Amino acid sequence: MEIGALRHRITFQKKTIAINHNGFEIETWEDVKSIWSAASNLHGREFYEAAQVKAEHTVKFTFRYLKGIDPSMEIRFNGKRYNIIAIDNIKYKNRFIEVRAQEVMPSG
Repeated sequence: MEIGALRHRITFQKKTIAINHNGFEIETWEDVKSIWSAASNLHGREFYEAAQVKAEHTVKFTFRYLKGIDPSMEIRFNGKRYNIIAIDNIKYKNRFIEVRAQEVMPSG
């Protein structure tokens, strides 16, 4: 992968519990790390496989190896939130990681 392809800024977030002003626990998302990444929509066979399970809003992020990424985290990208579906340490070389993430659609 060419380093120039890593031109999109993404932020990993983890869920934390905070106390609001009324003393109740609320779930919040805390920034863990912001990095440069390649981002691409699924296409071809990958897209049609995702469409079969209603996962059309899936994005593939590729970035330099980073320890500590897990599926309980979310990714913020272009003002949208993405749930991590799969994490692939490409060829187990600890050089690049590919993450498939599905956009969190607003409820309503």
